[in-house]
Amino acid sequence: MVSWEDRLTEAGFRITAPRRAVIQVLQEADAPLAPQDILERGGGLHTELGLTTVYRTVALLAELDLVRRVHWSDGCHAYIAASPGHRHHVVCRRCGRTVEFPGSEEVAALIADVERATDYRIEEHLLQLFGLCPLCRDDE
Repeated sequence: MVSWEDRLTEAGFRITAPRRAVIQVLQEADAPLAPQDILERGGGLHTELGLTTVYRTVALLAELDLVRRVHWSDGCHAYIAASPGHRHHVVCRRCGRTVEFPGSEEVAALIADVERATDYRIEEHLLQLFGLCPLCRDDE
């Protein structure tokens, strides 16, 4: 398996200390993190890490399919490490715990139907589900 740092290098990007801090934070996270959260955690790894660097790094990592953006119901978004392949997320609306699930042929068929009905060429999509995880349901 190719490491994140190898993917960045192969794509022509340097591995700087701030990027390494952002990568480490995201690789260790068990729930999506907002850029401010990444900055707070990453600041302990690299004291000169700035919010602009966090935003630029997560955008780059998303472009390389190493992280995925998770949209919160309040309009903000966070980032979580991505597994390879076509994947989506189900997000606990209470605790934020996130689980990936694979894309399916049904979504591809839906997109084809939408293209035919609207004459749009769909270039990308986002499918994200919200609910309550088992731990939060047990607290009810």
